[in-house]
Amino acid sequence: MLTEMVDSQYYLPNDIGISALDCRVAFRLLSPKEQMYAHYLSRASWYGGLIVLIQTSPESANIYVLLQKIFRLQAPQQLEAAATAAGLSTEEYQAFLVYAAGLYANMGNYKSFGDTKFIPNLPKEKFKALVWESLAFKQSPGDMETLWGCCCEPLYSLEDKQKQLGLGEKGISAYFSGNCCLEDAEFAQKFLDSKNLSAYNTRLFKTEIDGKRCYEVRLASAEKGDEVCCGKHEFEDSVFSVKRGDYAFLMEKVCQNLEKAKDYAANENQKRMLEEYIRSFTCGSVEAHKEGSRYWIKDKGPIVESYIGFIESYRDPFGSRGEFEGFVAVVNKAMSARFAQLVSSAEVLLPELPWPPAFEKDIFLKPDFTSLDVLTFAGSGIPAGINIPNYDDIRQTEGFKNVSLGNVLAVAYATQKDKLTFLEENDKDLYIKWKGPSFEVQVGLHELLGHGSGKLFVQDDKGKYNFDQTAVRNPETGELISSWYKGSETWDSKFSTIASSYEECRAECVGLYLCLNKQVLSIFGHEGEDAEEVVYVNWLNMVRAGLLGLEFYTPESKSWRQAHMQARFVILRVLLEAGEGLVGLRECTGADGRPDAVITLDRSKIYTVGKSAIQRFLCKLQVHKSTADVEGGRALYEGYSAVTADGTHNFLRLRETVLLRKEARKMFVQANTYIKGDAVELVEYEGSAAGLIQSFVERFPDDAEEVEAQLREMTCMDSSCWC
Repeated sequence: MLTEMVDSQYYLPNDIGISALDCRVAFRLLSPKEQMYAHYLSRASWYGGLIVLIQTSPESANIYVLLQKIFRLQAPQQLEAAATAAGLSTEEYQAFLVYAAGLYANMGNYKSFGDTKFIPNLPKEKFKALVWESLAFKQSPGDMETLWGCCCEPLYSLEDKQKQLGLGEKGISAYFSGNCCLEDAEFAQKFLDSKNLSAYNTRLFKTEIDGKRCYEVRLASAEKGDEVCCGKHEFEDSVFSVKRGDYAFLMEKVCQNLEKAKDYAANENQKRMLEEYIRSFTCGSVEAHKEGSRYWIKDKGPIVESYIGFIESYRDPFGSRGEFEGFVAVVNKAMSARFAQLVSSAEVLLPELPWPPAFEKDIFLKPDFTSLDVLTFAGSGIPAGINIPNYDDIRQTEGFKNVSLGNVLAVAYATQKDKLTFLEENDKDLYIKWKGPSFEVQVGLHELLGHGSGKLFVQDDKGKYNFDQTAVRNPETGELISSWYKGSETWDSKFSTIASSYEECRAECVGLYLCLNKQVLSIFGHEGEDAEEVVYVNWLNMVRAGLLGLEFYTPESKSWRQAHMQARFVILRVLLEAGEGLVGLRECTGADGRPDAVITLDRSKIYTVGKSAIQRFLCKLQVHKSTADVEGGRALYEGYSAVTADGTHNFLRLRETVLLRKEARKMFVQANTYIKGDAVELVEYEGSAAGLIQSFVERFPDDAEEVEAQLREMTCMDSSCWC
């Protein structure tokens, strides 16, 4: 039983939830000019999104090309006859479609949420038989056989190292050549810092020449020529060469479409923003992307909102390289009005947070906070809320934007009662009724006052401090603070491997803490008894998510694969530790005779025991973060992140139970836009594996073959780096 259970996490189930993202109404309300702007930004995003295939694993791009070649000649419905002829059962053909949909939705063969590999849930020989039976194979047998030869082994391999993303022996990463380990990542970071280069748009390749370590730092850019900082650099006992032109073909496509979008920009800020993005993507400059982000922040409340570039660093095992993403969305006015009210109340709410005033930003930079309906989200997965840009120097002094993705929230968190695990029966109906409203409150607080709060103490290159070092005291010890960020150090470069999860944990705690505030609840339209239900379900959802988080822990390497889920597990540990019966967690046997568990929350203790536990923990998180105290921050965070079998709860055994009863994460089907005459046409697809596949087949109508040839070439060029 156990082996079957563990293996099932590497398949996507045939009944996985697949929903279409509905944006028809939002798109129809746009003017023709806005529709054109949205169209070209979407095109730029979709081309750029293909970069994720190359960033994820060495084989992802080849698998993508194999599938595209098959489905471009035969839609899923037409291919079914070939599947039957190849000897596949109905279930096996569905498993093939689900695998393909999963590859497209995650932009690679590793889950975007949790970073584990997924393999086709049908025998390899059946998969091969279907390829051989396809029209694509019959038309180009030599080419298809070569493609199959390139990816058939890694398609199915579940060797320990290949089960998840990671660095060195811990897993697979295409941000680094296969011979790199954590020490190489740390050493390269030192080099990049010394040259004032950001790692966001880079990859690292290591070779040895005459016994000397040589590193190639590749910058993503359309141009391949040399510019400032490019070329060879002696550094300590090694040589670094900085080269431009990573993903050059795709970067060029992104730039061409941003150039076209410029003609339809609504204002000067949008125009300047696009010019800077184009400069960044043409020559590989993160500084230009920062400049573009500054104009983006100034573009307050646009009708069509977007962001594009190397943004989130969750999937770089070292935590400093950004995965490409691009999104285009349309403002949802009713929901945005609530968020705007939350923004207006921020200055009253921030002082409620449990740290001294000196630890808060000098002035709160009122961000844009809007609820958006997604038209396009290209990358490895779609979040429910975003707080960007991720550049700390801009966030601290110039501001940021928050977005909540309304049409994603609407379908992502709809749960059926029979699939709701680990809750008592009487909690289930409440949970289903209030999960949506409570999550909206949590997302708002998390993004705006979570990520938007807290000061980093910095001494810049010129020796100037942004705080009074003779007066600021550590509230935990009462002593003057003795550490801070120096020069080009950033939160990400300092806290590296734990930075993402630690920051998500801080933001989640702010949400739990401030949702107890009556003013916050009434902004979202919740008063009296309803408000109490929202608080209860928000806290209940957090402790349940902490338990569910165990799915994303790998005992073999003692590592977490998902920043948010690690954060929620940490919060569960903090609230269990608070004691006094606040949270109950017990193992039991389910109605099906298999291991189960139940988690409970005593609502009468949320405002007392719960609030003071979060208050203390949140203050500690902020103090370590503000003062660049990596040692203290790591000890605190890794302590609570530890998953063990000893102690009151056997979390390793609970993890097996969570895996046994897990529900696969939903996948989304997105629309395409096309220009017909002078107008933009929106084409939507059904919420099914076939619909998701069809949307990708029709995504690159003009140059699919060229795109596929280029993806193969990029993959082939580096194939020796992963041996």
